[in-house]
Amino acid sequence: MKTTKNIALTTLALALIAGQAMAADTVVLDGKSLTQDQAWEIAEGAKVKIAAQSATALVKSYELLMEAARLGKPVYGLTVGVGLNKDHKLFDANGELSPEVMKASKSFNYSTLRAHSAGIGEPMPVNLTRVALAVRLNTILSGHTGVQPYVAELYQAYLNNDITPIIPSKGTVGEADILLSSHVGLAMIGEWDVIYKGERMNSALAMKKAGIKALEPVGKDALSILSNNSVGVAYAMQGYRDAKHLLDVSPTVFSLSLEGLNGNVSPFLPQTNDIRPFPFLKEATSEIRNDLTGSYLWDANPERPLQDPLSYRTTAYTFASAYKALADLDQVIDIQINHSDDNPGVIVGAGVDYGNNSQVSKYLVEGKGGVFPTTNFEPLPVAIAVQQLAIALTHVSHNSAMRTIHLSDDHFTRLPRFLSAPGNNGHAFGAIQKTFVDMQVRNKALANPVSFDGIAIAGNIEDTFTNLKLASERLIQIVDNTNVMYGLELMHSTQAIDLRKLANANLKQGEATKSMYQAFRKQVPFVEIDRPFTPDIKASTAFIAQY
Repeated sequence: MKTTKNIALTTLALALIAGQAMAADTVVLDGKSLTQDQAWEIAEGAKVKIAAQSATALVKSYELLMEAARLGKPVYGLTVGVGLNKDHKLFDANGELSPEVMKASKSFNYSTLRAHSAGIGEPMPVNLTRVALAVRLNTILSGHTGVQPYVAELYQAYLNNDITPIIPSKGTVGEADILLSSHVGLAMIGEWDVIYKGERMNSALAMKKAGIKALEPVGKDALSILSNNSVGVAYAMQGYRDAKHLLDVSPTVFSLSLEGLNGNVSPFLPQTNDIRPFPFLKEATSEIRNDLTGSYLWDANPERPLQDPLSYRTTAYTFASAYKALADLDQVIDIQINHSDDNPGVIVGAGVDYGNNSQVSKYLVEGKGGVFPTTNFEPLPVAIAVQQLAIALTHVSHNSAMRTIHLSDDHFTRLPRFLSAPGNNGHAFGAIQKTFVDMQVRNKALANPVSFDGIAIAGNIEDTFTNLKLASERLIQIVDNTNVMYGLELMHSTQAIDLRKLANANLKQGEATKSMYQAFRKQVPFVEIDRPFTPDIKASTAFIAQY
């Protein structure tokens, strides 16, 4: 979708405007204005800086949390256990955070990180791990976690010194990635492996080499490090990024296919679509018309049918639906990465609404704020948006599969069957259809929602799920499969164009379709005689992914 997103000025931009000196590859994090583009810059090696006001907020939040502990307030993961053990009292400060109390808190923190480090599978890719670290640091900087400020400084130090914790890729049901993110904390206390400057080693050694002091977790540090959705969200961001590129090239891929078919432009005219203005339909049809500027399809042709197969006629609707799903995912990701998803939430200056009720008053710390149990760890809005986009893209890929089949059918194109070149008495594109049908069957299976799948655990307390990471992995795979399908569609449409040019050397293409056609032909030549297509499919897929 070729639209420009309006983004508010970030702290970094404001700093530059003000003339503050700052490296071009540094992103300032303030807990509220991180963009996805900035997160990917960090993934690729950009350094991070904590905004001064956010550093101050961290101190106040930590002081409020420890004051609640001193006063004997019930704080999940601090004065009481976690999960089913929320009924286990960890210590009683009796109005004083004595050395004994702090020792008990530290012991619980170490134990929590160790016991929750239970992920399995291959390590996450380094770039996605860095996205997860950047997202978690930013949400910490929103000021509602209550961690020691040094925790945030460690996230910053890890990102800026090229230290990437090894995070297993499986073991989350999408209600905070507790068994995966815990490995970040395990690395910070020196008990896990990291990648340091490209080499895997123990985190204690890496921190020593980088001159970084290991974390001594206390208070709510462990819970804040492990109980968040940054891992699943990193994958959702990858799915969004990949899908956006796919949809950026979609109108031109389709328009080139329409030229190969000798199709009808009528379904994309404003006269008809403006009378039923579904979201993004105007944008989708406009892009198709623009890509066909100058095309022979605007000239009447006696061989052109009045109406094409539905997979051609309805494609603008599939694009529009996908654009909307993409925009929805974009919106909820931006909210997710710029707000706290902590439980409990530490709220400096919290209002006293309903504070006259004893149930609510026990969460308040008079004159300072409060520490409240929350459900902010719930990423369901993101998971549902991911799945909506997966479903929409599977409609997009379905139309692509059907269009590609039609391009091989002489009944629709009036070209040689299976797009055989003159003199080619072989099979041409007759057998190749099985590849994109395989991809579409996979997409249909991957598009099935998984956000309600799971088994109640933790003493039947944790009885809902989102499976955000799994849903996001499926979205990423759907995009990968559709890249293959689009590559195959291009093999067919460009072959059809070449066959039409044999009959009419002056055949006019649209400005955008001609550009894509010419670029594609540099990678995949015309099929004059049957040849192995596996290399062509690989090259076509890479072309779509990089165009």
